Amino acid sequence: MKLLTALFALALLAAGCDKHEHDHHDHAGHDHGAPATNPEMCAAHGVLEAECGICRPDAVGKLKPGEGLKVRLPAADSAKLVGITTAPSTTGTVVEAVACLAEVGFDENKLAEIVAPVGGIIQSVETDLGAAVKEQQTLAKIWSATIAETVANAVLSHQRLERERKLRGDGIAPAKDVQEAEAAHRSACQQARALGFSEVDVEAMGAQPDAEVHLQLRAPFAGEIIHRKAVRGAAVEAGATLFTIADRSQVWATLSIPEDAVVHLRVGQPVELTVDALPGQTFTGRLTWIAAEVDETTRLARARAEVPNPDGVLRARMFGRARVQVRSAEQAVVLPPAALQQIGDTTVVFVKLADDLYEARCVRVGARHDNHIEIQAGLQPGEPVVIAQGFAVKSQLLASRLGAGCAHE
Repeated sequence: MKLLTALFALALLAAGCDKHEHDHHDHAGHDHGAPATNPEMCAAHGVLEAECGICRPDAVGKLKPGEGLKVRLPAADSAKLVGITTAPSTTGTVVEAVACLAEVGFDENKLAEIVAPVGGIIQSVETDLGAAVKEQQTLAKIWSATIAETVANAVLSHQRLERERKLRGDGIAPAKDVQEAEAAHRSACQQARALGFSEVDVEAMGAQPDAEVHLQLRAPFAGEIIHRKAVRGAAVEAGATLFTIADRSQVWATLSIPEDAVVHLRVGQPVELTVDALPGQTFTGRLTWIAAEVDETTRLARARAEVPNPDGVLRARMFGRARVQVRSAEQAVVLPPAALQQIGDTTVVFVKLADDLYEARCVRVGARHDNHIEIQAGLQPGEPVVIAQGFAVKSQLLASRLGAGCAHE
């Protein structure tokens, strides 16, 4: 399609040159502001020779942002015939972001394994897989001789301490006996506390000496049971994991960042997350950690984002993509991608000056966002820019390279 457009543009150029020869037209019909005999003017194209892009197409590579070269079309209606369309450059908010792959995982600060602190027999299981539990809710009860002995020692030490304090108050027991009783009680309570019993629990059990002692495993925070290995009547060893609880109201997204993009990341930057399993949904969070090293094989660095998940739709092991916002510019000049043309290493846009006159303007390009490209330098808001069939103007600019046009020797 671009080739056909270029050929059409060249055809218009040839037609324009023929008209020039047969009608002895020296472009006086254009308001160039100077006679064609001026040695500084390009007689063929009616612009200053220093600004004529058709005669000096190689000068494009020397342009700086904001500088340009003039491009004259063969006739005033050439743009209409080719279908060239212009529109004013607009302003908007541009977000520059680093794109990367992501994997969803549990928030490890809100993930807990509930283990048996001592070996014993599971007497009861109070919850099930997938159940929502509250903080301090009982999950299971364990009995063992060790548990009973530990609680009994704590109860007896408490009773002895109370007795020694009473005798001391009556002037019978020496202070040494009270101190020894206090030390023994502290030690016994610490052992009971290691199993999850508080001093209040010990006192309550002391009031019911014949009651069977059970160790209650409790939830450390509100969440969901995501793994369960507890079975009633099973014998468990100390340290065995019986439940895993996760608070899924927030998840972690582990990001794989390209090596050359890591330098742009900062903790606290906004992150947009999409997952393959939930098309059309975007989740937002914040960057909370950036790895201190790059993987020597993949040349990727790991980073982590915290993403709210109030509805629980994000699940661990989901794969997706993330965008880390590294810069945001408001009132930035933006153009559609079709408005930009590449000539060698130079990016240009064509600014309309008249019906048959355009300027190939060098611009500096910034971020791409929402199908628009940021123009960081070289263009002002509201300037009329070619947004369709710009390749035809580019072909006219490069006509002398192709052996067409009225280029100066």
